[in-house]
Amino acid sequence: MRKLIVCLTALILAAHCLPAARAWDTDDVQAESAIVMHESGRIVYEKDADKRMQIASTTKLMTALVAAERCEAGRLFTAKPEDCAVEGSSMYLVPGERYSLEQLLQGLLLASGNDAALTLARGLAGSPELFACWMNDKAGELEMDNSHFVNPHGLDAPEHYSSAADLAKLMSACMQNETVSGILGMKSASVEGQTYQNHNKLLWSCPGCTGGKTGYTQAAGRCLVSCCEREGTRLVCVTLNDPSDWEDHCRLYDLAFSRYSVRNITEGIRFSVPVISGDQDLVFAEPEELELFLPRDAALRLEADLPWFVFAPVNEGDRLGTLQAYEGERFLGELPIRCTDSVAVQLWNAGQEEVDGRTIAETDLGSGVDVTPRSRGSHTVRESTGKRVLRQAG
Repeated sequence: MRKLIVCLTALILAAHCLPAARAWDTDDVQAESAIVMHESGRIVYEKDADKRMQIASTTKLMTALVAAERCEAGRLFTAKPEDCAVEGSSMYLVPGERYSLEQLLQGLLLASGNDAALTLARGLAGSPELFACWMNDKAGELEMDNSHFVNPHGLDAPEHYSSAADLAKLMSACMQNETVSGILGMKSASVEGQTYQNHNKLLWSCPGCTGGKTGYTQAAGRCLVSCCEREGTRLVCVTLNDPSDWEDHCRLYDLAFSRYSVRNITEGIRFSVPVISGDQDLVFAEPEELELFLPRDAALRLEADLPWFVFAPVNEGDRLGTLQAYEGERFLGELPIRCTDSVAVQLWNAGQEEVDGRTIAETDLGSGVDVTPRSRGSHTVRESTGKRVLRQAG
């Protein structure tokens, strides 16, 4: 095998043609904890993102996701007097009245109704405590390792906490749920004559914002989780205990989108490999596509492992080798390199034919070609019983 190393800074990034990104003004981010994350999981910016903190009503993202996943279609919920009397923000449910899942989720996510959270929890699990266990099960599934829930509404409790990084994972999951993401993107909704306006001001002020959830208690401070999509790229931003959360989210999104982008790093890359005993001299091959979210000025390196030559027949789609992608020393992924065309066996008229300085005997093409061992450069090619082995010479 031969290894080709391609530096892509000039080849596919053309960094000199891209607008320069502003430096991260991290000192200006007033959040105690913050993160900006691509939907792939790549972290663009973080500040104490794994710190366990009070999260107030951003808890309701987990409540909504669990309820949407566990509730059967057409289910109705009866509002209990004790749930309607809960402290804090409310959608003002009427005791004894029945509400659909969609209505309760709208009141939960737009008006941040604590009464909606308890009605969903009691209706689905039988008690808020059991529903909190379901929330923790979902947190484990999402690998939210710094999270623990004891209630569905987010009112302060010593053992109720999460982190910015965990909430980013949660928000990504919510945006993949059609029911939850649809409601998070609503600017307003009406339930039984009551109109609720979304508390997330970013839907009006931040270009590309597709959803979010606010939260506040005196202990937790201002909490905000949001999602923004521009030119097909989706980012999530979380700030906890941030007195300037609206401004920080807008600024962090502007910086992130100017500094990072999604690109197909294999676009335009093509290889050719000599073919022995074929009706064509070369076969062409390309790596499979790989789109990555990367810094616009990233210096990438691709390493291709390919044979020095192949024997006919070669079929379109055959795997010839592998392509490995690196950003500095960070491994990004490995892709197969496959033939883009086919090469049939050349049928010789008689005798022998010399190909690339070597004598190929026609005697038994079906069982393999016998090539006399020969040293060529730093490689030794040996052919035996139809097996073609390439070894690096010492």
